[in-house]
Amino acid sequence: MKRDKRDEDSITLEPDGRLGGASHPGPATGGDRPLAVRCGAFGDMVLLTALIRELHARWGRPVDVVTSGPWSEPLLAGQPGVGEVFVLRSRKTPYWLAPDQRRLVRWLRARGVTATWLCDDSEPMRALLARAGVPARAVVDVRDHPLLAGEHATEQWRRIAAVTPPLWSHRDPPGRFTDRDGCELVVADAERRALAAWLERRGLAGAPLVLIQAGNKRTMRRGLRRLAPNPKYWPSERWAAVIRAIADEPADARILLLGTGPEFALNEEITALAGVARVHNVADDLPVGRLIALLERAEALISVDSGPAHAAAAVGCPTIVLFGRASPSLYRPRGAAGAPVRLIRREAGAEATMLAIAVDDVVGAWRSLGRPLSASPASYRP
Repeated sequence: MKRDKRDEDSITLEPDGRLGGASHPGPATGGDRPLAVRCGAFGDMVLLTALIRELHARWGRPVDVVTSGPWSEPLLAGQPGVGEVFVLRSRKTPYWLAPDQRRLVRWLRARGVTATWLCDDSEPMRALLARAGVPARAVVDVRDHPLLAGEHATEQWRRIAAVTPPLWSHRDPPGRFTDRDGCELVVADAERRALAAWLERRGLAGAPLVLIQAGNKRTMRRGLRRLAPNPKYWPSERWAAVIRAIADEPADARILLLGTGPEFALNEEITALAGVARVHNVADDLPVGRLIALLERAEALISVDSGPAHAAAAVGCPTIVLFGRASPSLYRPRGAAGAPVRLIRREAGAEATMLAIAVDDVVGAWRSLGRPLSASPASYRP
């Protein structure tokens, strides 16, 4: 295989911090875009909006993002403070067999060296940054700023956003932190209009919507019989009992079961067990933009600890979250909009497990919310 000669250029760091080598310019001035590198799951990328918001405020420029996963670009593109989004397919494939890695290196070189926040503990990503000519002194590395005791993920990102890479230590950016905590997502008007049309086609326009996210990424990897070893598994019979209990609260509500295509079968099982006519399985028709707009529109979400739960908090949707082994202090949904979030976590013996959560726990949390929206159905129309 013929190699790109640009990938073999020598890279040196001069005493003043400039990059040596004819094909690599020196560090960009403060007007250029910061770079955030994070290859995470859906919820991880929602949480990263806390970092992006603060970097945008401090540096006064959009923040470019290097990430992975098909959800990242539709989730982040167009969000306030987000510049270009580069989606990397794989970090583990050998470099010479990965065209997307080579494209990333060329893209990084073309944009120049700017202040960079490496938010992954990933040696392959560090190697790609080095190959692109990004020196360690231009990088704020998450490994150097580990979580503090009791710190939430969004608090860690905001703390790291306040750190300036050594290459820019002689002149801090002029901006300041925002006064907002947590993560946030903004729904575009075009997505709201598209959601309204979709709801109309499904006969849901004007109705209060209650959302349920029963599955998670492990659900997507295996068939229905594999659920018991999944630490975020809650039995279908219990989901069905919750649906029956809340189906008339409010009386005109429609209950929508969320997910991606592989979760459709799980939702069908729950729907059949519930035996409630006003339940709709939409897991086969829910791209990211529609999901975010739907969460903003909904009365509330009841969910396992999942990406959609973080997105719900980020758009201001009241949320009930069932937790298993994961730490709520680190991963509880926290949105800048301040919508209520009810956490449910129970132990069996000395271990927290989702299987110890009872139906009454979830129904009680639901009723503690009250009816989150007091508006009439007419106000739902765009």
